[in-house]
Amino acid sequence: MLNNRLLTLLSDFGLSDIYVGVMKGVIAQINPTLTAIDLTHEIGPQNIAAARFCLMSAYPYFPDGTVHIAVVDPGVGSKRRGVAIKFDGGFLVGPDNGLFSGVLRESPPVAAVELTNSEYWRTPTPSTTFHGRDIFAAVGAHLASGVPLEQLGRAIDPETLVQLPILECKQTDAGFIGYIQYVDRFGNLITNIPGNLVEGKTWSVEADGFTILGNKTYSDSPAGSFVALVGSHGWVEIAVNNGNAKLGLHKDLGDSVQILLHS
Repeated sequence: MLNNRLLTLLSDFGLSDIYVGVMKGVIAQINPTLTAIDLTHEIGPQNIAAARFCLMSAYPYFPDGTVHIAVVDPGVGSKRRGVAIKFDGGFLVGPDNGLFSGVLRESPPVAAVELTNSEYWRTPTPSTTFHGRDIFAAVGAHLASGVPLEQLGRAIDPETLVQLPILECKQTDAGFIGYIQYVDRFGNLITNIPGNLVEGKTWSVEADGFTILGNKTYSDSPAGSFVALVGSHGWVEIAVNNGNAKLGLHKDLGDSVQILLHS
C-alpha cells in the first residue's frame, strides 16, 4: 500500500441509527490504519443541494489527496452511476447526482470513473438500499489505501458528470440579486452572493419587506434583530442576533434576496 490518505464522510444518515458506524466498520475491515473524519451526517434527508454546499465549504480545509466520501442518495439502487473523481485537491466518491458539483465548479475534475469493478466493493451483490456501505465506503477505503483510480471502474468523460442546477447571482442597477443556497442549524440564510461584492461598501439586504443593514458581526445588531453580514463561508448571509432568520423571514433554499449598494 501507498501512504494512507485521509478520508472524510458526509451523509444524511443521522446518528441515531447504525449506518455511519457500519460504513466506518467497512473502512476499518479494508484498512484499520485509515483516519476517517466526519464532516456531517445531519444533512436533511435527500437534500442534495445542502450536501453540495457543505462539501464545497469543507474540502479546502483538508490536505491534498484527501478522499471525500459523500452519500446523499435518493436514487440508490437505480440506474444512477456511482463514481470516483480525481480533482486537484483529492478524490470524491459517491453517487453521480450533483452533490459534487460545488467542489468541481471550484476545482474541475481531472479524471473520473464509474464504479463498475466489484473487486473493490464490500460485496459483488450490494444491497439496493445501502450503497454507502457496500460500494462507496469500500471504494473510498481502497482509494485511500493507494489503489489507482483507473482500477476502480470504467473511465467516463468528466463532462458527463451530473451538475446540480443552481441559480446564479446577478448584478442589477441597484446592486445584486441572489438566492439562498443553504440554511444552517442556527437558521442563518446563506446566499450565493460572494462577500467580496460588498467588501468595503455600505449595503443592505431587501427581503420580504425588511431592509437589513450590512454589518460585520452578529452582535452589530440588537438581540432579536436581523443582521446581514459576510459569514465564515465567504457568502453574504442573513441572520438574527440570538435568533433564527429562517423563522423570521420564512425563506428557504432557492428563494431570492436583493442587495442594495449605497453611495
